[in-house]
Amino acid sequence: MDRSILFALVSMLFAGVTAVLAKAGMRNVSGDVALLVRTSLIFLLVWGNSFAFRQVKELVLLTSRDVFFLCLSGATTFFSWLFYYRAMKEGSVAVVSTIDKASIVVTLVLSFLVLREPFTWRVALGATLILCGLVVLVWK
Repeated sequence: MDRSILFALVSMLFAGVTAVLAKAGMRNVSGDVALLVRTSLIFLLVWGNSFAFRQVKELVLLTSRDVFFLCLSGATTFFSWLFYYRAMKEGSVAVVSTIDKASIVVTLVLSFLVLREPFTWRVALGATLILCGLVVLVWK
């Protein structure tokens, strides 16, 4: 199995558990406070990981273009998490998480348009099925 597939599968498992733990942890606080606690821990863990695997030295390899795009990615991550946690506080984990994961369709479209990644029938079918599942879950 390709390492990227293995990493993606592990990521999927952790992301699934994350949503349930987040909802359980924000019983007495707002989504914003829950996000503050979670993100503070993530900050420490990411720095610890970078030091432990001696990747901090790669910071000097960043170009101003790299930093620009990574900062934009950080800003979009902030807004994604902010609204995800607010939605989780008020809604069903199953529905909110499904809608959030449908972001894959946005990712696919942008990967074709911006990154010029290949568009295949399998990708198109998968995106269509994701959208159909989303409609089934949120249809009232």
